[in-house]
Amino acid sequence: MTSQKNVYAIIAFITPGMLRLIMANRGVSLPEAADILYNSKLYSVLEDEKTKLWRLSYVLLYDLLEEELTSGTITYPEEQ
Repeated sequence: MTSQKNVYAIIAFITPGMLRLIMANRGVSLPEAADILYNSKLYSVLEDEKTKLWRLSYVLLYDLLEEELTSGTITYPEEQ
């Protein structure tokens, strides 16, 4: 069983990759990328242990973030 504390530790490993992708694909600085990520609906859902989104790769999570940013919605995978 993964605790909420462990989820935060896992997220700490996921976020650098997501931030690099945001910076590269959106042409923004690290502070701007962090603002985009940390203020997204995806990030708030990612922090919730029950969603199991923390099991996904940072590349897939980035794709979900881009979907949120471009369409305003997130299509969550069937199985996390």
